[in-house]
Amino acid sequence: MADFKNGLGHDSIQPVIGSDRSMNFFSTFTLWVAANFVITSVMTGMLFIPDISITEAMWAIFLGSAIGAIPLVLTGYIGTKTGLPTMAMARAAFGQKGAVLPAIINSIILIGWSWIQAYMAGLSLNYAVEYATGYSNINLFVILTEVLVVAITIYGHRGLERVEKYISITMIVLSFALFYKLFTTYDVQSLISMQLSENPVTTTVIAFDIVMATAFSWMSTVCDFNRYCKTSMASVAGTYTGYLLASLLAMGMGAVISGFSILNGMEQTYDPTVLLAQYGFGFVAAIVVFCSVVSTNVMALYSAGMSLMNVAPKADFWKVIAGLGIVCTLGALLKEALMANFYTFILLIATLFIPVFAIILVDYFILKKRYYNAQEILSNERKQYHYQGGINLSAYAAYAVGALFAYYFTYIQPLSFGSTVVTFFFSAVVYWSLMKLFKQTSAVVIEEPEQEEAEMPDAKVN
Repeated sequence: MADFKNGLGHDSIQPVIGSDRSMNFFSTFTLWVAANFVITSVMTGMLFIPDISITEAMWAIFLGSAIGAIPLVLTGYIGTKTGLPTMAMARAAFGQKGAVLPAIINSIILIGWSWIQAYMAGLSLNYAVEYATGYSNINLFVILTEVLVVAITIYGHRGLERVEKYISITMIVLSFALFYKLFTTYDVQSLISMQLSENPVTTTVIAFDIVMATAFSWMSTVCDFNRYCKTSMASVAGTYTGYLLASLLAMGMGAVISGFSILNGMEQTYDPTVLLAQYGFGFVAAIVVFCSVVSTNVMALYSAGMSLMNVAPKADFWKVIAGLGIVCTLGALLKEALMANFYTFILLIATLFIPVFAIILVDYFILKKRYYNAQEILSNERKQYHYQGGINLSAYAAYAVGALFAYYFTYIQPLSFGSTVVTFFFSAVVYWSLMKLFKQTSAVVIEEPEQEEAEMPDAKVN
C-alpha cells in the first residue's frame, strides 16, 4: 500500500524549482493544444452559424483568440517566474486570506466544466461503442470517462504532461483529416455564400467577445501548469501558439460543421458527433471528442485540486483529486440539464473571473513592477502581502465593482459589442486607482543578481 501511495502524485503549492521543471516549448505547446481543443470550443463555434457568415466567424475566432491569448500568456508568465500555482500566486494581489474566495469559486467553476465535458465524452464514447457493437449505456460511459480522468490526474503533473502530448498530436491529425474530408466532399463556396439568419442573436462583435471570454476561462488554471516551464520563452511561445492553433481548429470545426449541416438540411444539435455521423464521420468524430474531453478534464481536475490545496495546503494531493473525481462523476450524470445552461455558464465565467485577472495583471506588471517574492507569498513571515488583516480591501472592492459591472452589462443591459473587454479594462482601472489612492502600490525593491530562470523561481524582495 505504501508503494502504491508513493507512486501517486505528490504535487503541492510550493514554488517549483529548476530541477523539477520539465516543460520545454514542445510540451507547453502540446499541453495548450490539448487544453483548448475541446468539445465546448467546438460547440462555441457552432453557435455562430447561421447568425453570421463563415468568413465573419473565422475572423472573430482568429482575432478573439489572438487577442484573448495575450492576458492568458501574461498570467502564465507569472506562474513561470514565481513557480506558484494560480490561486497561490493570487495571494500577492488579494492577500493571504483574500485569495481563499477566488480559489473556492475557481474550484466550483472547474467542476462545472468537468460536468459538461464528461457528459459530452460519455455521449461520444457511447456512440463509438454502439457503432461497433450495438451496446448503448450513456451513464456507464460518463462514469468510465471520469474514472480515466482521475486515473491520469492522480499521478500529478508528470503523468498529465505525458498523456497530453499524445492526445494533442492525435487531435491535430484527426482534425486536419476531418477538414480535408469535409472540404473535398462538400461545396465550400456554398458555405461561404450561405443565407444567414433573418433574426440573428449573435453578431460578429458578440462572437469576438465570446471567443475572448473563452480565453479568459483558462486564466484561472494557466499558472498551475506553466510553473513547470523551464524558461519564460517556452511558457510564452508555447502557450500562445498552442492556444491559438487549438482555438482555430476547434471553433473553426464547429462553425464549418454547423454550416454544412444547415446547408444539407440536417437536424441541428449541440452534439457535433451526431452531425458528423450524418456525414459518415461519426466514429472518427467520437474519438476526437472523447480524447479532447479527457485531456481537458484532466487539466480541469488538476487545477481544481490545486485551488483547494491553496485553501488547505496540508491536504494530500491524491486524496483531493480522488474526492473531486467523485463529485465530477456524479455531477456529469445530470446530463441534459447541463447542456441547457452551457451558454449561461460561459457568461458566468466572464462575470466572475475577468475582474480577478485584471487585478492580478495590474498588480504584478504595473504596481509591483514584475516582482513577486514566492516564498513570502506562501509563508507570510514579513506580512509583505498581508494588507488589511490578510485581505487586500482595494482588490476586493475592485473585484466587486468589476463583477457588478460585468453582470449588469451581460444580463440586465447587454452591450451590443459584449462586455468581456470593457469589463477587463474597467476592473483594471478601478484597482489601479484604489491602490494609488490608498498608497499600496509597491514596496522597496532590493536589487539582487539575476539568477538562472530555470533554476529558481522569482524570489526578489519587493
